[in-house]
This record gives sequence, structure tokens and C-alpha cells, in this order.
Amino acid sequence: MNKIRGEFEVKLAPLPTHDTAKGSLLGRRSIEKQFHGELQAISVGEMLAAGTTVKGSAGYVAIERVTGALGGRTGSFVLQHSGIMNRGEPHLVITVVPDSGTGELTGLTGKMAIEITQGRHFYEFEYDLPTG
Repeated sequence: MNKIRGEFEVKLAPLPTHDTAKGSLLGRRSIEKQFHGELQAISVGEMLAAGTTVKGSAGYVAIERVTGALGGRTGSFVLQHSGIMNRGEPHLVITVVPDSGTGELTGLTGKMAIEITQGRHFYEFEYDLPTG
């Protein structure tokens, strides 16, 4: 397994939801990212989120397509997010969707972690790519 770390910028923008109930805690957003480091790429995707009436508890799912270069190899792949915040305690799983790699990233497997420090976003990506 390869392990890399880098910084990224993210832009989230609200999108309409299908839930029209007044005071709804459901949300939907578009995602745009720019990755730096050994992962030189952009991504686009969508997020669905649900808040609760308990402070610090929420959940979200997201799908994003990442396009660019990873370790000098070009192509794209899809990341799937599943995040839970349980009364302020976060749990996030971000996984490469199996068989989503294209071009020189065909066969990519892996998982990503995100860290936010003083407003800056960092990724740590553990991945494996077939040789050849």
C-alpha cells in the first residue's frame, strides 16, 4: 500500500432538496475540490446530509469523481463518503468505489482520511495500484 498526504481546497454550494417540510434538517450540496501533492486532481460530486435536534449529531453521504494524476499516473476514480457525528464524536469512512478507476488508474483501490486544521483541509490517502 502507498500512503500519501497533501492539502486540498473545497467549495460546497447548496442544492435544492426533495424534502419541502418547513424546518427540515435535510441538506444537499455540490462539491468541488482541488487536490495538491502526489494527488494532483480536481473532483466534483454531491453530498446529502441530515442534521438532528441534538447538538453535534448528524450524518452525511457523498459521491465524488476525482480526475487528474496520482503518483504521475493519470485517470479518474470515484470516492464514496459515509460520515456520522455522534454528539460531537466524528466517524468518517471514504473509500475508492471498486472498479471505478479509469486510464492509468484502472484497478485502483484504497481509502482516504480528511483532517481539518485551523481551517485548512488535508487528505491522507492509502492506495494500491496494479503495476504495468
